[in-house]
Amino acid sequence: MQEILAKLEEKRAAAKLGGGERRIAAQHAKGKLTARERLDVLLDEGSFEEWDMFVEHRSADFGMAEQKVPGDGVVTGHGTINGRPVFVFSQDFTVFGGSLSEAHAEKICKVMDQAMKVGAPVIGLNDSGGARIQEGVASLGGYAEVFQRNVMASGVVPQISMIMGPCAGGAVYSPAMTDFIFMVKDSSYMFVTGPDVVKTVTHEVVTAEELGGAATHTARSGVADLAFENDLEALLELRRLFDFLPLSNREKPPSRLCTDPLDRQDFSLDTLVPANPNKPYDMKELILKVADEGEFFELQPDYARNIITGFGRMGGSTVGFVANQPMVLAGCLDIQSAIKAARFVRFCDAFNIPIVTFVDVPGFLPGTAQEFNGIIKHGAKLLFAYAEATVPKITVITRKAYGGAYDVMASKHLRGDVNYAWPTAEIAVMGPKGAVEIIFRADMGDEAKIAARTEEYREKFANPFVAASRGYLDDVIMPHGTRRRICRALAMLRNKQLQNPWKKHDNIPL
Repeated sequence: MQEILAKLEEKRAAAKLGGGERRIAAQHAKGKLTARERLDVLLDEGSFEEWDMFVEHRSADFGMAEQKVPGDGVVTGHGTINGRPVFVFSQDFTVFGGSLSEAHAEKICKVMDQAMKVGAPVIGLNDSGGARIQEGVASLGGYAEVFQRNVMASGVVPQISMIMGPCAGGAVYSPAMTDFIFMVKDSSYMFVTGPDVVKTVTHEVVTAEELGGAATHTARSGVADLAFENDLEALLELRRLFDFLPLSNREKPPSRLCTDPLDRQDFSLDTLVPANPNKPYDMKELILKVADEGEFFELQPDYARNIITGFGRMGGSTVGFVANQPMVLAGCLDIQSAIKAARFVRFCDAFNIPIVTFVDVPGFLPGTAQEFNGIIKHGAKLLFAYAEATVPKITVITRKAYGGAYDVMASKHLRGDVNYAWPTAEIAVMGPKGAVEIIFRADMGDEAKIAARTEEYREKFANPFVAASRGYLDDVIMPHGTRRRICRALAMLRNKQLQNPWKKHDNIPL
C-alpha cells in the first residue's frame, strides 16, 4: 500500500510541476503566472477540485511516445468564486507550449459537459500555441469538439474566456463564441494568421502586438471586452464580473444586501443636461449616480465609445446598463455601437438580467462609409435584440430621441415595460432646425420666418409631452428621482412573464 501511495504522490508531483522548473521560470520571467497559480488567484482558497490530472496524450509519432506529461498541458476541474460554483480549464504553456491535443481537448469537453448538466459557468484561461502539430487532424478534431460545446452552452451557462498568452489559428474561435473575452496587455494576443503568414500572403509587415494584441482587440476590432495590466489584475477583475452573473439561464440574477437607499435622490442630476442642446455631457455620470454605491462594471469601454454597456446593481440585484454617450459622435448610433449593444442586450436577455437604457440619441450616423458597410442591417441587430428581449426593460430618455433611433433604443413600441423621460427630453422625427428646413423649404430665404417656425416646432415637438400624451411614455420624471423610480419599476417587474412565439430559433440580421 505504501508503494502505491508513494507512486500516487510521485504522479501528482509530476503533474503539478508541468513542464518543469526551467519552463516555469521562463513563464515567470515573462511576467506570467503558471496555469495552477492562475487558478489559485481566480478560485476561493481550497475550493479547487481537479479532474483528469493523470491524463496523457496518446500520440506515438515524431518521438512523442517518449514525451508524456501528466495532465497534457491543461488543468481542469471545478471550484467556487465567492462561494458560487464554476467550472474551469487553465492551459499550461510550460507543457508543449499549451498546445491542444486530442486528450487535452477531451479534458476541456468533460468540464463543459458537466457545467451544462449542473448549470454553472465555464471560465477558460487560454495560453496555448495552438493545435499540436504532431497529432495532425486529431488535434483539429479536438478543437471542433470544443467548438460544438461552446455553441450548445451558449445562452445556457455564461462562458468567459481569459486570453493570457498566445491564441492563434483555429484556437481563436472557441473564445470568439464565448460571452466575454478578456486579455492581458503585452502578454496575450489573438489572430487567425500570424505576422509571418500575413507578410508572405499580403506583404504587410506587422508585429504580433499590432496584429492581435490587447490594444488592437479592445479598441479597434471589438473582439475583446477588456484588457488588464497583468495576470493578477485580470483574474481579480474576472472574480468581480462573476459576481454580477447568474449561474445559468434557469436562475435569476444574483442579489446581495443593499445598503444604498432605494429612494436616494441626487439633485446634481437636475443640472446634468446642459441648457444648450448641442453641448455634450458624460452619460457615465448618470449611471454611476443611480447604481448601487456607484459601482459599474463597464464592458468594451474603448470600443464604440458612443454607446456604454456594462453591469451594475439596483436594489442589490444585477442589471445591465445600455446608454448613448453624447461625449462621442454626439451619441449617434453607428455600425460598431449597434453591434456592441445588441450583443450585450442579447446576453442580458438570455440570462434573465433586467435592462436599463438611458437614451440621448440624435439618430444614426450618416455617411457613405456607414451605408456601404451595412448600417441598415447592422443597426437592425440592436432593434432586433431589444424587440425579442423578454426581460424587464426600463428606459429613461434624458435629452434627444430622434427618428428611427428613438424606436431602436428600447422604446415603448418594442415592448418597453416602463418608459420615462426627463423634462429636457426631445422626442421627434428630427431636430427642429432640420425639420423646419424640410417642411418650410419655400421660406428658406426669410430668416425671421424660419427662426419663428423653428421655435414653433421646438415648442410643439422638442419636449416629452406629445409622446406622453399618446402613452409612449409612462411618466415625465425629475432627474433627481431617477434612482427611486427605476428601483420601484424593477421591484414591480420582478415576476414579469412574457413568452415569444415558439420557434426553432430566430434569424437575427447578421
